[in-house]
Amino acid sequence: MIGATPASAAGGRAATLDRLGAVVIAALPACMALANRSSPVVVGLAGLLLLAGAAASGRPLRALLLAPLATPPGVAALAFLAWCGLSLAWSPLPGLSLRTLSEFLPALLGAYLVARLAPPHLGRVAAPAAWILIATCLYVMADLASGLVIREALGQRVAAFAFNRPLLTMMLLVGPLALALAATGRRVLAAAALAVFAAAAWRSVSGATVLGLAAGALAFLALRWLPARLGLGLTGAALLGALVLAPVEGDLLARTMPEALHQRLAGSSTRARVAIARSFGAAVAADPWRGAGYGTSARFQDVPVAERVEPEMRFMLAVGHPHNSFLQVWAELGVVGAALAALVLLLTLRAVAGLTATARTMALALLAGAGIVAFVEHGAWQAWWTAGVGAAIAWLRALPYHSQDPTHER
Repeated sequence: MIGATPASAAGGRAATLDRLGAVVIAALPACMALANRSSPVVVGLAGLLLLAGAAASGRPLRALLLAPLATPPGVAALAFLAWCGLSLAWSPLPGLSLRTLSEFLPALLGAYLVARLAPPHLGRVAAPAAWILIATCLYVMADLASGLVIREALGQRVAAFAFNRPLLTMMLLVGPLALALAATGRRVLAAAALAVFAAAAWRSVSGATVLGLAAGALAFLALRWLPARLGLGLTGAALLGALVLAPVEGDLLARTMPEALHQRLAGSSTRARVAIARSFGAAVAADPWRGAGYGTSARFQDVPVAERVEPEMRFMLAVGHPHNSFLQVWAELGVVGAALAALVLLLTLRAVAGLTATARTMALALLAGAGIVAFVEHGAWQAWWTAGVGAAIAWLRALPYHSQDPTHER
């Protein structure tokens, strides 16, 4: 740049990098629809661009990235990760454990970078992000209605469930994104994004997406009218209850779930899910203290504790994971891992309590939606889900930077 000073040139490079990082985050729904495991790459790229932008601008990276790790929630999270790493010492499948960790940690790092560095820069891409999300939902609905002819023409796998991961990622994003839009006066666009996504979720075969969206929406509407402490208490009780009861979830459901409900939910394979929960619960009961080791759920039928599970229940240990992240923590990391996870949840809720009313309500709704999906759906260490959570937190943390309400604080 002719005539530009070194400082102004560096500022220009930083602004360009920050803008590119924000654009990449905005494009996440479309990327996931085209490649349904791409979120770690997308979020990781955005994180690197934002990190380079922060470094070029001279912003204090120590305060931005390291200081939060010294707070109580940060220390608890690091302790949980340390226990995950320590469990490799007794994992009977160290190669599998290391491979799982090697996929999870980069996704977690990318999510952390985006959550910490992206919020000040997302306001300028909020409207484009909403239009990208809307267009992605319309594409999903059109392809499902056509019998997946678009996916077939693109040479992709022709299966309706291939859209489940993109929809679950958008389920995390749509609420914080809509709130960020509404905070800057673009309420019609916010409502359109919510409505179109709800239609896509309903049209899809992803029951978990519908369940997560419903839980988040109901939590948001209810928590807007409840006192702050009561809302925090109810959310905490639900999440901690899911964690504490996870080892006996299968037995409880087997005793209380009526046959008529199984028949009504036949498409969700509820009988198989109950059997899976019972099998992994039996494994937890056989080795409750330290667990089988991080990442072993993918081949849990091969770990020593599986031999102590009754033969008729052992078959369900080969499904890849217990379809309940809370139960997976128990099975792989034992009571110590579960206690550390509970501590992380409690300290996270304490941090959420310090947010402004609207941001706090959205944060609790996001926890409700993500928590119910984690309780019924995927494995605990899925990189695509971790990256999506990081992007959702970034949109949530963007609210005070772009709100028209002067009472919001960063």
